[in-house]
Amino acid sequence: MSIECSVYIATSVDGFIAQLDGGIDWLARPEYAASPIQGLSYEAFIATVDAIVMGKNTFNKVLTFDAWPYENIPVVVLSSAVLDIPAQLQGKVQHANGTPASIAKQLADQGLRHLYIDGGVTIQRFLQAGLIDTLTITRIPVLLGSGIPLFNTAPSQQHLQLIEVHASDNGFVQERYRVERNTATD
Repeated sequence: MSIECSVYIATSVDGFIAQLDGGIDWLARPEYAASPIQGLSYEAFIATVDAIVMGKNTFNKVLTFDAWPYENIPVVVLSSAVLDIPAQLQGKVQHANGTPASIAKQLADQGLRHLYIDGGVTIQRFLQAGLIDTLTITRIPVLLGSGIPLFNTAPSQQHLQLIEVHASDNGFVQERYRVERNTATD
């Protein structure tokens, strides 16, 4: 199976991707948009992606946005429960259930080569399965104190190779890492 799995995500400085209630309004402060991000932009990243793989909680959060942000890219939502896909997203969103390895294999068999893995639990599961190739983490200059962590549990140590770090004028710090394969220890 030859498929690349990448993470592109923002966290608070204390490592949270959302508030306990799932809120992400802290990401949209007006001063954050005042200066361009240094490093890998979302637009440049998403242009390389064949599909987005996310969990049901992330999907439900995206459904609350004013507009569907993934018009030109397939979205695969992972859930062991029934998934209610709104009529306007039929054909754009598919439901899948299984291990990260089986999901990645199914998508690779469909000809996909680069997956964007999104959502805390989904990212953790793909990391645990040894499927994440790169992590792009943009730290937002805020301390939430509590919330949903990006890295909650890890069954083993993961070694990372720093690719690059960029600081933006708005206080964002973007770190890009390559996940080293076959170096995890229990």
